[in-house]
This record gives sequence, structure tokens and C-alpha cells, in this order.
Amino acid sequence: MHKQVNPQKRQYDPKYDPLTGEPIGLNTAYSPTYWVATAGEPPEDDGPVLADMDVDVVIVGSGATGLSTALYLAQEHGIKAVILEANQLAWGCSSRNGGQGQNASGRLSRSQWIKRWGMDTAKRLDAEIRLGFENFKGLTRELDCEATDTGHLYVAHRPEKMDYLRREAEVRRTIFGYDNAILSPEEIKERYCDDHDAHGALLEKEGVGIHPLKFNFGLMRQARALGVRIHTSSSVLRSETQNGMNILHTPGGIVRAKRVAFCTGGYIEQKVERTLKNKILPILSNSVVTRSLSPEEIEATGFKSNIFITDTRTLRFYYRLLKDNRLQIGSRSAVSGRDAEGPAHLKLLTDGIARKFPAIANIPIDYSWWGWVDVSHDMMPRIVRPDPDRAVWYALGYGGNGVSFSTWAGKRLAERIAGKDAGNPVFSLPIYATPLEYPNLFGVIRSALLAPFRRLGQHILYKWYWLRDEKI
Repeated sequence: MHKQVNPQKRQYDPKYDPLTGEPIGLNTAYSPTYWVATAGEPPEDDGPVLADMDVDVVIVGSGATGLSTALYLAQEHGIKAVILEANQLAWGCSSRNGGQGQNASGRLSRSQWIKRWGMDTAKRLDAEIRLGFENFKGLTRELDCEATDTGHLYVAHRPEKMDYLRREAEVRRTIFGYDNAILSPEEIKERYCDDHDAHGALLEKEGVGIHPLKFNFGLMRQARALGVRIHTSSSVLRSETQNGMNILHTPGGIVRAKRVAFCTGGYIEQKVERTLKNKILPILSNSVVTRSLSPEEIEATGFKSNIFITDTRTLRFYYRLLKDNRLQIGSRSAVSGRDAEGPAHLKLLTDGIARKFPAIANIPIDYSWWGWVDVSHDMMPRIVRPDPDRAVWYALGYGGNGVSFSTWAGKRLAERIAGKDAGNPVFSLPIYATPLEYPNLFGVIRSALLAPFRRLGQHILYKWYWLRDEKI
């Protein structure tokens, strides 16, 4: 007999850390985000796994990648997948991110693509990610997700960063054909907001802000209408392959599947799937949302748009005015889960508000949360089948920049699962052709032996990034 799942939700654990070896949980409540508070009731799901089952395709993780994979499998390939979710729908990245849908994915700029892979590959990658952005944009028109199609403002937090933004604008314009604009501090204030931390900006006209949880609720409704089953409170404790069949152990039963896809973002645990062990560095990102700004405060901060903004810090800030006139702002946080509640991390964000918008320096914070970002070895995502002898795929590694591209990754992943990727040259791109690798030391030594030291390296890098961002 299998252990039955307790329907009572477990209390949210703010110190959860996917690298500690502790289980992800089972039926754990959502993080207390603004998105959860304002998304309304989640759509009906199929409840926990309560018995052994045999299925065709299993998708692990019910965020934007997992939901879109299931949606496109059903919509375009006639395959009705089963989604296994440890806790609640879109419990991880997809209910905790900043909702900034950029024409990008991963942490590398287009000029870095050229340097790393050459001009031809960079152009092909740009075309692919642009397709993904346009597909995402179309979805935001279909779904009730408070979409704001206003573009993206990339602001220089120090005067010397303007040279970098001008170079990036030139690369984007001359090589990739984008209609960018370089703005002065006066133009930023006139058109967008009075950001005292901005010394100019690059305006990218491609960018859609969303309510991420409403967006994912919409994806779920579409998928279930096509026959997709979504089992919440069904964490995968262990996976293995026996005689060509994938065996997934859950608290309520064993799920046997011909094909499996892991779409877990920064929440994959070390013991679940061997091809993912030590391949992702989960990094915490914090976010807060203030109370609604009064008309006088809107005037004092100069907000004239809901455009979303990031700055040029390596440990960047991302922020925007939401539709109900609340300010949302986020940045990187603690190195480990046990320190996630440390007051210094909240202070980093409130200091950011005071620096950027001094007129609201002491504004009350109504919502504060954090979540794990999935960072790959080279800061770019991977949508691959790592072992040709197993029918197991994964799609993750967005590095905090997957709001738009995750749904396109799901579309491409669905093609791969359905066996429709053979002969398509797009799958020769690095994000589709090469698997995730182990951490590296100085870009030279790459080994699983370095994995235990990832957090130490992260701590050192954070100190260096802060010095470089603020002092050097």
C-alpha cells in the first residue's frame, strides 16, 4: 500500500534550499508573493497521485516551461501529458519572478553571443529567441495576465556604463536590426520616471510585463481543456530507467512513463535525476512590492509608464510600477537558504528604493519574498536530451531571464519529445545541441568535484561584483 497524501497544506518554508539535501516538500503553501495574493483562486487540478499508473509522457514541474510543454504536446502533436508538481501550480520560479518578458534568455548579451559562438550562430540564436518572444507576446494577448507592452529600459547606474550601453545598442542595431534608442537622464525623467540612479539608458522596444501567476493559470486552463492532467502534491522522490521505461517514485504511487521531461527551474534536487545532479547553481533572488503610491507620490517619483526597468549592475536591480500603482523591485539575495530571512537582504531593496526614488524612501512594504533562479554553467538555457539511451529531456537554466523564452522552450521541448526535431537545423544551436555541464574554475577546470564549493565561489563573486558595481 502507498502512503496517502495529507490534503492539508504545509506551511511555507522560507529557508528551503535545493542544495541542502532536504526534500522540496509536499503540498507546501505558496511563497507570500504579491502575485499569489492577487491572482485569484487557482484553477482546478487533478489532485495528488494516489496509485501506481502507466502513462506516455510525464512532465516534472508545473511552471511556464512545464505547462507550455504539455500545452503544445496536446495542441500540436496530439499527446496528452501528465504533469507532476510537488506542491502547488507554478509554485517555484513562475509565481515568484518579476514578470519581465524580455526579448532574451539567459544572462549573456548579444555581443557576448558573437564572442562565444561567432557571428552566424549569434544571428541564428537571435532569430530563435525573437521567435520565442513573439510567441510569448501572442500568448499575453490570449491570456488574462495584465500585460503591458511597453518595452524594456536598461539604465546605466553609473555614468561610465553609458559606453557599454552605446556599444550594445550599436551591435543590436547594425547586426541584428533592432530599433533601439539611447536616452539621456532628462529623457528618462520626461518619458518614464525620475530615477535618481539613472545616468542614461538603452530603450529596447521589445518587452512585455505580465502578472506571472495569472499567466500560468491561463496556460493551465488551456492545457487541461486539451486533456492534460496536472497532479499537484506529487513530488518526484527518485527517477530511474529500467528496460527502457522511466520509473518515477512519488509519495502516492509509482508513475511509469515512456518519456519524461524535467522542467523544474532552480528547484531540482540533487538526488532526483542523475543527468541534472550538480548541473545547476540555484541562486536566490529577492523581491518586494510596496503599498500603492498616492497621486502625490506618483508625481514626486515622476512615473509616467509601467515600463519595466533593469540597471547595469552585475547584481542587477529590476523594477517597475504595477498597474495598481505599487512599486515592485527585486535583486539578488542571500547565498544560502538558511540566511534568506536575514534583514540585510530586505535592506538592500529598501535602500535601492531610497536611492532611486528618494521621495518614497520610507514607503511601507506590503509583500516580500524570494525564490531560486536556475543558473547554468555558461549563463544560457538548455533544452536537450542529455543521454541518447534514455527518453529523458530537460529544459532549464534561464538564469532569471526566462519569463518569455520559457514558453518557447516548452514548444521546442514538445517537438523533441514528439520526435519532430530530426533534421531541423535550429536544433544545432548551442542551447539545443549541448547539455548542461559541471561548474568551472576560472573557465578552465570543469569537474563535479567543484560542485561542493559552488556556494563559496558564489560568496566571493558577490563581494567582487559589489565592489565592481559600486566602488571600482
